[in-house]
Amino acid sequence: MNEKTRLSTQAELKLQGCTNLKLRQLMRRVAHHYDLEMAKAGLKTTQYSLLTYVLKLGPMRPGELARGMKMSASTLTRNLKPLIDAGWIELAAGTDARSRTVVLTAAGRAKREEARVRWKVAQEQLNALLGVGRVLALHNLINESLELLSPIESGADDE
Repeated sequence: MNEKTRLSTQAELKLQGCTNLKLRQLMRRVAHHYDLEMAKAGLKTTQYSLLTYVLKLGPMRPGELARGMKMSASTLTRNLKPLIDAGWIELAAGTDARSRTVVLTAAGRAKREEARVRWKVAQEQLNALLGVGRVLALHNLINESLELLSPIESGADDE
């Protein structure tokens, strides 16, 4: 790349603004889109993710679940409470007297299936709004970016 092209690229990047801000704006809009559909099933998207994770990986200790979902234990506890109160998740006895296991109930399986239908609607609407090619390109760009940034990960995300 010659000096003129490099300077032009740098100037263009400055005009584009803060990448963090742009990504947060996009994430808020995408999250809102999914949240509207999930609300029809009586769930938040984070609750749907939690139900799905427990369904796919089976009963597990809360600490394992928090690590697997890359969230803090306190965030997991906060997110589990309404699901437990609704009867969709239960904390069952673990392998010893001091441990607990997060278990999806039959009602939780039914709620997750209801929400899966809403999630599919949200995904198909997003595909139509953005275009399948753009969604695929976005996924590829996100995956590549995550791989490039993975060495700087510091630990659990706090959702």
